[in-house]
Amino acid sequence: MSSEPLTLYKLIVLYMLNKVNFPLTNAQISEFILDKEYTNYFTLQQVIGELAEGDLISLKTVGNTSYYHITPQGEETLGFFQNRISNLIKEDINTYLLENKYELKNEAGILSDYYKSTTGCYIVHCQMKDGKNTPIDLNLSVPTEKLAQHMSNNWKNVSDDIYAYIIQKLQ
Repeated sequence: MSSEPLTLYKLIVLYMLNKVNFPLTNAQISEFILDKEYTNYFTLQQVIGELAEGDLISLKTVGNTSYYHITPQGEETLGFFQNRISNLIKEDINTYLLENKYELKNEAGILSDYYKSTTGCYIVHCQMKDGKNTPIDLNLSVPTEKLAQHMSNNWKNVSDDIYAYIIQKLQ
């Protein structure tokens, strides 16, 4: 594949990450680019890998989810080459981010994972982030991996209710 389409796809990813103040998941980036049929899944994963290798984006993996941020080098690169992204593509990205901002931010800000502790039990780590604030950062000790996995998977669905419950009980 010629480098010009790959360059455009890289700029699209950088533009998306630059337009939000929270990380985007691989699935969120893929959803937009694949729905618009800009490229296929395998090319997109190659592009994301090359951006990460070039330190233009940073990757944080929590559980089975990869979260991406644009780096200062990525911002600088985008600044130099942003004019290579057509206004139509920018409009598509801006519309997608505006229409899905709450869902995108909520998904990126609700994190959970678990691990086996040195005592043999499992620790479920649940977080709710809102920009630079962390309203909840919770560790729960549970006896089995199955329970830890179940709780970690359910955190996204119940985090708002748990937060509201805690606030109500502590007032």
